[in-house]
Amino acid sequence: MTVKSKTPTKGGASHAPARNDKGRSHSGGSRQGGNAVKDRPMPPREEPRPAVAPPPKEVIVDNAITVRDLAALMQRSPIDLIKILMQYGIMAPITHTLDHDTAVILGEELGVKVSWPAKVAETSTEAEATADATPQPPKQRTFIQATMAGQRADRMVERPPVVAVLGHVDHGKTTLLDRIRHTNVAAGEAGGITQRTGAYQVTVKGKKITFLDTPGHEAFTAMRARGAQVTDIVVLVVAADDGVMPQTKEAISHARAANVPIIVAINKIDKPNANPQRVMEELAKEGLQPEAWGGDTIMVELSALTNLGIDDLLDNILVLAEVEQYKADPKGDCVGTVIEGELDKFRGVTATLLVQNGTLHRGDTLVVGKTWGRIKAMFDYEGKPIKEAGPSTPTMVLGLQEVPMAGDVFERVENDRQARQIAEARRLAAAVPQPEARRAVTLEDFLKRFEGDETKTLNLIVRADMQGTLEPIIKSLNDLSNADVEIKILQASIGDISESDVMLAEASDAVIIGFSVGVDKAAAVRADQSGVEIRKYDIIYKMLEDIEDAMKGMLEPVYKEVVVGHATVLQLFKLRKGFVAGCMVNDGVVKRGGLARVLRGNEVIVTGARVETLRRFTEDVAEVRQGYECGINLSQGDELLKEGDVIEMSERVRVR
Repeated sequence: MTVKSKTPTKGGASHAPARNDKGRSHSGGSRQGGNAVKDRPMPPREEPRPAVAPPPKEVIVDNAITVRDLAALMQRSPIDLIKILMQYGIMAPITHTLDHDTAVILGEELGVKVSWPAKVAETSTEAEATADATPQPPKQRTFIQATMAGQRADRMVERPPVVAVLGHVDHGKTTLLDRIRHTNVAAGEAGGITQRTGAYQVTVKGKKITFLDTPGHEAFTAMRARGAQVTDIVVLVVAADDGVMPQTKEAISHARAANVPIIVAINKIDKPNANPQRVMEELAKEGLQPEAWGGDTIMVELSALTNLGIDDLLDNILVLAEVEQYKADPKGDCVGTVIEGELDKFRGVTATLLVQNGTLHRGDTLVVGKTWGRIKAMFDYEGKPIKEAGPSTPTMVLGLQEVPMAGDVFERVENDRQARQIAEARRLAAAVPQPEARRAVTLEDFLKRFEGDETKTLNLIVRADMQGTLEPIIKSLNDLSNADVEIKILQASIGDISESDVMLAEASDAVIIGFSVGVDKAAAVRADQSGVEIRKYDIIYKMLEDIEDAMKGMLEPVYKEVVVGHATVLQLFKLRKGFVAGCMVNDGVVKRGGLARVLRGNEVIVTGARVETLRRFTEDVAEVRQGYECGINLSQGDELLKEGDVIEMSERVRVR
């Protein structure tokens, strides 16, 4: 009988069998006992498995680290970290660069302490050591911005500027875009544009400019609201014969909210009634001071119809791009934004992508929003097959699993398995309601949202019924700004609150103030869905008081009572202390602790009472709904009850 134990016997000799080089057991003599099978090979001895090191309890993180590297330090899957970030409303890829504070929060969620390096910890100030240790949600910045910040400075090179053309309807945006596109084709391309890609490039004096063919400022802002900061420069088209119009003002507000420079194209100067000087005066009133008047806004007079001034516009775009120095790392992490996506009946899912960093190659695996895919084919804006696309280059790709949405961001990952995991995690996270990830800001939680900033900014969008009312409102609001809190009016105009206002508020974390105006139905629906706060006033001093209180952090929420149910008294039961009313709930719901008043016909018998106890048969319950009987004991006035009285239930609802 073979003995596996190596424990020596009483005589000191070990009976452990020797093993030859093939792993078979042999004893050098005949076997004892009849239970052994002759010449049966012995199983190889099991080597002890190396102990798996437990996940670390503490990791050292500098002021920046990617999700991938942090997951490796914590010995966790990157998917675990991505899920936590999504709970905070951040759609992050594995290449997303995290700051130290965000890494600390992720560590707390996973039970791992995140510390500074020793040299940084030694130089921490006493104020930092005594600061409030309560973790704050990670800052919501686009992961493209984070990726760009994490690239190597020595590899950053100049990239083409990305330009969006905005303006009022019929002021010549489409004609201008067509003329610019045609100019490029005439320079050396035969035929024309074979397909609409949503973005295209022109070459001017050997340098490229990327134009976005967006349908207007609403699409421009909708993409920005979804986290896509795509545009570098906005060209604002204003007709010389028409001047500044409502949509012109809206476009200016949206461009300012995006914090991008504006070049004004004063179009249609070929018309007999053109008045460029009047246009400049109107734009100056909107805060766009022309360079000719000592301001900093470039204004170009042109005619898209006759091709006059087009070259000047393109030259000025290149000059501004040279001043701003737009750069990217063509060898870095590949990220970008979806300009548009569609399902082609011949080619399947197609998507126009704008590469913003890195270089995209045919065969790369991408995660795009909540979908993914491997690029099977790439085409430039003219439909010609290409193998790669660098920074600021638009390209149409085939191979995604589903049609992405405009504004979705994409990233290149290592393989299909990783892409599938990230996309699935995002789909699961999107299916779970996450009210804490709401972007909108209200006056009540204004200071909480901006806690920790040295200077706080309250963004407002103001609508009034008349120009004579709007001007004093704007002046009064601006006067409220101080060293601690700045009031920034993104847009101020006449008329009802529109859906465009709500979209701007979504993208800019703004509160909408309406003075003696209505709210469009579409705007009300969108505001309710997105959580944008709309406050309406008829008295200026009340509006100023609310905003001033919000700036001081003392604004009290407003409540109103809403009727939620009625119950009829069927019978009264005498107790040692008071009465219990046996009731039938006629409609709605009766809740324990709810506000109640007693009605007898049109007369109010009891008011200001609460439901002290609520019973179904012999059991205490929290609520009773329509069609059921219950026993109600009121906190006051129960001795005044009579059979047939109606107990009206209400609750206080916060008014937004």
